[in-house]
Amino acid sequence: MAESRKRLLMVFAHPDDETFGMAGTIARYASEGAEVYLICATNGDVGSADEQFLQGHLSVADLRLEELRCAAQLLGLKHLYALGYRDSGMPGSEDNQHPKSLLSAELSEVVGRVVEVIRQVRPQVVVTFDPYGGYGHPDHLRMHQATLQAFHAAGESSQFPEQIAAGLTVYQPQKLYYLTFERRWLQLAVALMPLFGQDPEHFGRNKDINLRAIVQHSYPIHARINTRPYARLVREATQCHASQLGGFQGASALQWLRQLLEPRDDTFMRAVPPANGRLRERDLFEGVSLD
Repeated sequence: MAESRKRLLMVFAHPDDETFGMAGTIARYASEGAEVYLICATNGDVGSADEQFLQGHLSVADLRLEELRCAAQLLGLKHLYALGYRDSGMPGSEDNQHPKSLLSAELSEVVGRVVEVIRQVRPQVVVTFDPYGGYGHPDHLRMHQATLQAFHAAGESSQFPEQIAAGLTVYQPQKLYYLTFERRWLQLAVALMPLFGQDPEHFGRNKDINLRAIVQHSYPIHARINTRPYARLVREATQCHASQLGGFQGASALQWLRQLLEPRDDTFMRAVPPANGRLRERDLFEGVSLD
């Protein structure tokens, strides 16, 4: 690994989180020569998929992982780490309790697996979900918690010493960002939806997205990444996840609304180092030293 290169690690929950959330940012940094890595915690087992997409696939998980590999190749990911947990489903569903679900796994176990990748990849910058997980999905919340803990634990020799005994060395990333978005456009959508017979508290294919709750969880924007030159590539990567676009389910529902009402910049909150005042970054690697 060339130590002088920029290295970005994303930590998300499901196949499609990377594309629906920050495909333009991935494409931009990969095209500029940065090494971009992704941890995908689950196989997306619980996601809905029309029968036409399942043809030739053993399961929904098999389909969605293939879609993820398609997007990863198009966007220029250096490596994909699939942790293999089962999708936990939306809040309150029976899938939350499945013994192989991400939500059922010990948090310390998940943290350790993220720490291991951080120590292998040695990224200067790490990105994960905001504290509400974008729209409150249990797996998003779990990966936010795990990544925040792993970000700090990776640089401590007392944390997961078995990894050090196996040959890894401690490593402390320099910056941690939360992928988030401005809620102003969503406030407008929530106000207008009842006029068109839509219930903002029951949105999406399965009516399990509460837009009112999302509006109530707002986070500051500290970094805006201009991704407009990569719009075509973003559209192509989005089509890799075609099974999740029908009916505007889950994250794709939010993506659709955002594209309708807001110019397409990827937006982030800077968590580490803490942002003071009205920080306006245009580069996630701003101020980073390339070790």
